[in-house]
Amino acid sequence: MPAMTAVDADTRAGGGAGAPAEAVGPLVRGVAVLRRLAGAGGTLSPGALERATGLARSTVDRITATLARMGYVRLDGRDVVLTPGVMELGNAYLAALRLPALLGARADALADELDESVSLAVPDRDGIRFIHQATRRRALSVSFRIGDLLPAERTAPGALFATEWTEEDWSRWRERRAGDPRDTAFPAVPPRPDPVPAALSDEADAVAAAFADRVRAARRDGWALDDQLIEPGLVAVSAPVHDPRTGRLVCVASVVSHTSRHPAEELPATLLPRLRTAVEAMEADLRTAPPPAPGPAPAGLATWTTASKQELGRDFVESLARGLTVLTAFGEGRSALSLTDVARATGLSRATARRALLTHEHLGLVATAAHDDRAFILTPRVLDLGFPPLSRTSLSRLAEPRLRALADRVGEAAALAVLTPDGTEVQYTAGAGTSRVLTVRIPVGARLPAAATSLGRVLLADADGPLSPELARIRTQGYALADEELESGLRSVAVPVRDRTGRAVAAVNVATHTARRTLEDCVRHLLPALHATADAIQRDLHTASRFTRVPMS
Repeated sequence: MPAMTAVDADTRAGGGAGAPAEAVGPLVRGVAVLRRLAGAGGTLSPGALERATGLARSTVDRITATLARMGYVRLDGRDVVLTPGVMELGNAYLAALRLPALLGARADALADELDESVSLAVPDRDGIRFIHQATRRRALSVSFRIGDLLPAERTAPGALFATEWTEEDWSRWRERRAGDPRDTAFPAVPPRPDPVPAALSDEADAVAAAFADRVRAARRDGWALDDQLIEPGLVAVSAPVHDPRTGRLVCVASVVSHTSRHPAEELPATLLPRLRTAVEAMEADLRTAPPPAPGPAPAGLATWTTASKQELGRDFVESLARGLTVLTAFGEGRSALSLTDVARATGLSRATARRALLTHEHLGLVATAAHDDRAFILTPRVLDLGFPPLSRTSLSRLAEPRLRALADRVGEAAALAVLTPDGTEVQYTAGAGTSRVLTVRIPVGARLPAAATSLGRVLLADADGPLSPELARIRTQGYALADEELESGLRSVAVPVRDRTGRAVAAVNVATHTARRTLEDCVRHLLPALHATADAIQRDLHTASRFTRVPMS
């Protein structure tokens, strides 16, 4: 278990120890639950959460019930599981930051050109936090997840960021190193070996000296190298990206590889020149980027939390829900908000918004803006709240719990499928069966003729170009039926699942036996539940894919 943090200490003390007098205790505890779930990979039992946070079981149950109501977790049997809905918190930070949107395409193009992984990172106190990843699909992959936090001294970006550290920053770094010499508070990196007690001080001195040397070299050279600092075989070269208008170091771009492809000593000659060219283009993009147009602020949040409290009673912790909604007030064109801005965006009173902001500031999720101490900004630490374990999810993983719920609701098998590249077949990527003796069982990975299935027809109807009269009718009505074309007795209805651009990237169906449901019954009783499931999958996909790539299979 990671070393106990200051946030955990406040949690164990009920939210009071070290916290401002106006801090919202339930919000402190709720954030601790989200952080523990994220650190555990996204899934923990209530008992494990009770032990990890030191909270009473009844408190854990009320917090998880509230988070489930918000769509941030689901209660799956005996486990609490993070859901894509919680990514809206990290999305708010990334949208407000703008760097992934402005620079991500350059990082992706560099990765394609070099055939190596490329990342963008920002500083997070004495660590670094990844905000964009362009990975290579190889058996031996070298990349981190968006939102992963790494100790500065074990990375190339960390040396570059440390060139701007104050003495207070260095003191905080030394304090963290002394309290956690194995880096157990950083689950994204392998922990250091247990040091020999007698050699603790010598090892700490050696780490500090080596890091100071790398920082001096980074200041002198304007780039930094990671020669297997994280784990054997992993190497990287990094270059700083500055805001041309202010000269401020805003992020670091890195090319990540392994020693079998590029020995560390060769990186300055083989990869650094092209990385620097890409960084120059990134800085030009920052120079010419127009001011962001404010995106839509969330609406009706205060009304929703009040209604949820009235419906669920004591099982819904309204102060936790309202506190978390404050984070969603930020976004594109809303990077720095006043107290009045936050209250207006969320519908909360100024007093409620103020207490939530003070609590988030205490937890390190919010800070005052450098240019205006009356304005608040989100910090990279918001990504701690569930983003990393969900940043590599796939559409099939998003769909599976939705399909199980649909199959349970209608008592029939449900499936998700995508078109094969040539458009002639559909491939099943997820499914949920029933306990019936006579049921539809098509295994994941199976391929069937697209034209003979409801799944294939609804996807073909979304294709560009001229359509047959039947496919044109399917496109207009928004669903497709298949009546014993594939197999005698098999009847199904399907609807599309659309990505953020509106393109149908997959389809969901329910399949039954002709003796159980007529075609009219499929449309009248199965189709509404099918549409609701597709809508839920689409919401998850749109949230998860805003700043991450979601594979369709």
